[in-house]
Amino acid sequence: MLRRFGYPVFRVSWLIRLAQVAFFAALIFTFYSAVIPPQKAVQLVPWDKAEHFLAFYALTGLAVAAFPRRNLFLLAALLSGFGAFIEFVQGLDMVRRDRDFWDWVADTIAIAAALAPMLLVWWRRVVKSGQKNIDI
Repeated sequence: MLRRFGYPVFRVSWLIRLAQVAFFAALIFTFYSAVIPPQKAVQLVPWDKAEHFLAFYALTGLAVAAFPRRNLFLLAALLSGFGAFIEFVQGLDMVRRDRDFWDWVADTIAIAAALAPMLLVWWRRVVKSGQKNIDI
C-alpha cells in the first residue's frame, strides 16, 4: 500500500477488482432474487417497479466502477439486455413468475438515470477541451 501525506493510498487496480467482485455479486443476487418465488425474495420497497429501478441503478453504478474503460453505451446495452433476460426467464413455466415488459422499462430507465450525471460530466469535459472527435 502506498502512502501519501501519512494516509494510505490504495492502488486503482485493487479498487477496480473490488468493484468487479461487488458488481458480479450484485448481478448474481439480482438474478437469484428475480427467479425465486416472490414470497422468499427480499422486498426493499412495496412497489415492484421501484425495486427494479433501485436494483438496476445500483448495478449500473457498480458496472461503471468495475469497468471504467468500457463504453458507457455498451454497459447500458448489456445491463438492459440482462433486464430483458430476467423477464424472459421469469416467463418460463419452470420459474412461475410473471413476465412484465414494464419491469424491463423500469430497469432501462434506471440505467439511463444512473448514467445521465456521468454523461453530463463527460460532455462538460468535451466542450471545455474543444475536442472535435469524441469517444464515450
